[in-house]
Amino acid sequence: MAALRALLAPTGWPDRARVFARALRTSTRARGGLLLVGTPDEEPWHLAAHLDDESRLSGIAELAPTLVRWNAPVDAPPHLRIGLERLEVARRGETLFVVTPEIAPSPLLERVSDARRVGATILALNQGDAELDSLAHETLAVPAAASPVSFTVAQHLVSAAAGDPGLRGRPGVRQRLAHLLDVVSGPSAG
Repeated sequence: MAALRALLAPTGWPDRARVFARALRTSTRARGGLLLVGTPDEEPWHLAAHLDDESRLSGIAELAPTLVRWNAPVDAPPHLRIGLERLEVARRGETLFVVTPEIAPSPLLERVSDARRVGATILALNQGDAELDSLAHETLAVPAAASPVSFTVAQHLVSAAAGDPGLRGRPGVRQRLAHLLDVVSGPSAG
């Protein structure tokens, strides 16, 4: 991972992943409060596994995700049969993390909006879904074309940064301003 970060450093992706990971780490207050959801066709299994590993290895219980599934089989183990109804009881202190390489379907956007309305923090990792981004408190968009990282690589960068022991608290003013400038004008050349 260190080699990947060094290789991608000039692109700004490790820094963007770190800012997003900080939001991920500071938005959830209790184990089980990180609700990870995708779309009916793309469930974020891989990211869930990595966040679970990072939670265990770093000792940060709040990083352990609750994978929310569209069609959870009733005979699946308890941790794999959590359905969309879990989003209906999301509350303040919990985080709804939407991960989708495609446009979020309307039923998901409705649930995201409802969760935001009751105080849940909304994070989005996507490929440029304007409607989802407008609901999110923090978003990390991976352009489908002309990006130095793939959607999968971006997930790895975020999960690794979330478990990084050097990532503490909220970013300082300089980091927040740099992130804002990246959002408005694109990342710096290095």
